[in-house]
Amino acid sequence: MTSGVIQCWLYPTSERTNVFLSNCCCSRRHWASRLIRSAKTVERWDVHPARNHPYPDSEAAAKIKAQGVEVVKADTIDKSSLLPALRGCEAAFVVTLSGFPPYSAEKPSEIAIGKNIIDAAKEAGVKFIVFSSVPGLTKLTGGKYTKCNLYDDKEEIEEYLKASGILNASLHLGTFAENLWTGRKTLKKTDTGTFDISIPFYTPTSLSAFTWVGHDVGEATLALLKNYTDPSKNVSGRAYPVVTGAMTFPDLANIISKALGKEVTFTTAPPTGRPAFDEMFAAGAEYNGFYTATPVPNPDLTALGAKLATMEEPVDAEVKPRFS
Repeated sequence: MTSGVIQCWLYPTSERTNVFLSNCCCSRRHWASRLIRSAKTVERWDVHPARNHPYPDSEAAAKIKAQGVEVVKADTIDKSSLLPALRGCEAAFVVTLSGFPPYSAEKPSEIAIGKNIIDAAKEAGVKFIVFSSVPGLTKLTGGKYTKCNLYDDKEEIEEYLKASGILNASLHLGTFAENLWTGRKTLKKTDTGTFDISIPFYTPTSLSAFTWVGHDVGEATLALLKNYTDPSKNVSGRAYPVVTGAMTFPDLANIISKALGKEVTFTTAPPTGRPAFDEMFAAGAEYNGFYTATPVPNPDLTALGAKLATMEEPVDAEVKPRFS
């Protein structure tokens, strides 16, 4: 698979309904697991046992299977493999893998993959798509930041989805809370036994919007799935910022410090030297994390029944066990 793997769908029993989960990055298993757990508790959404997996021996595959999920294999750029996976699904949650330069000419672009999934979903009769997205920085900043394809590509896919004729909604995600302990691992222990969060371009007064992907994306998605058929809810065509917390990094450091009983500081890291990354951080710092004007929790999502977390919750549930 050169262009991404479809990991799983929620499969129906009797009158229950399929939800197809498109997942091109193993770190996204956090939101997938949350959606699966939530779906089991809600009438109409259910799961069947897994049958196979493209990576059957992986730890991620085992965890997904253990939750009783039907798993299918498909190449995200190959419509012929997507169609049988999508047929019979009422809804799809789509995540496209973001790439940074240098790009490989041998691999399809994120835009091509996103549009192909949407085209396949339309042909397969999918009624509703939730897309994991972010705003385009070129447009948002009036052309000041133009090198962050991660954001601009997702905006193009989002606009294509809106024009597709499929009912749709997009979730705009902020800085992943998970980055504290996975991926970039921005929370580190110092030589003196204290802790420090280090982020390029952000100053102590720069605001950021944080998203606990492992909890709030699943909650938001399930709320949209439960309400998209109700015209009075006006779900389709909208973008919903998913904001677990809006604060400065020193504010976040204080929350972590209280949980750990240790000093936690914030420092501005040097630029990465990679234009796409540096523009992402610089724009986030300059534009206050993009969504900090959104009330926390987002009332548009809570009105649909989403039970969103506070920043204290991922700190207690995820940071404290790892760093205490």
